[in-house]
Amino acid sequence: MELPNDRRYTQSHEWAKLDGDVVRVGITEFAVEQLGDIIFLDLPEVGTAVRAGAAFGEIESVKAVSDLISPVTGEVREVNEKLMDDLDAFADDPWEAGWMIVVAPEDPSELDGLLDADGYAAKAEEA
Repeated sequence: MELPNDRRYTQSHEWAKLDGDVVRVGITEFAVEQLGDIIFLDLPEVGTAVRAGAAFGEIESVKAVSDLISPVTGEVREVNEKLMDDLDAFADDPWEAGWMIVVAPEDPSELDGLLDADGYAAKAEEA
């Protein structure tokens, strides 16, 4: 599994990429493969407050319904509306086109507590 080194990873398979003063959030390729065909996505509205470790939305596949967990605490600044209309983007390009939300973090150092690419790869191999 090829993982980008420019982001951090949660135990629950979300990725977080610091982009200037905001954090772009998506789910990993591993998560997409485990979910299978994604059929529904529920994301928060711009302006919603999110908390690190708490659910900010929901993703549903033919196999399961899963909470989406925020990697940082902050305010949602952007939602990927294109993704809502094209759920195949998760499978086609989970690392770029498959981002879900952009968060203005209260404390960007929260990212330091997440897994790096090597740590996440080891966790995914255990699954």
